[in-house]
Amino acid sequence: MSQNGRVKLLLAYDPIPDKREAYFNYVLGEFVPALEHLGLTMSEAWHTAYGEYPLRLAGFIADDLDRLEQILTSEQFQALETRLQEFVINYTRRVVRSRGRFQF
Repeated sequence: MSQNGRVKLLLAYDPIPDKREAYFNYVLGEFVPALEHLGLTMSEAWHTAYGEYPLRLAGFIADDLDRLEQILTSEQFQALETRLQEFVINYTRRVVRSRGRFQF
């Protein structure tokens, strides 16, 4: 992947059913605002209604791969990600070149 150009961080996971309220409070009240403060822009959030896919998919845009790598290796991001994993299972993280449309 080229170092130049916008990239997208894709987070896919299943919220733990009996932690749903705490999950929503954390994601909306802390996780997303903190990622935006770090320099990522939320581009999308999807819910899977049918099929064998993760229940949630969230996308965040970074200006370039170097900036995203700085964010992903930061202590703040690592702490946020660790906390998110208290509320979810089947968590995966991918980095792709942003194409301006749905990506999985």
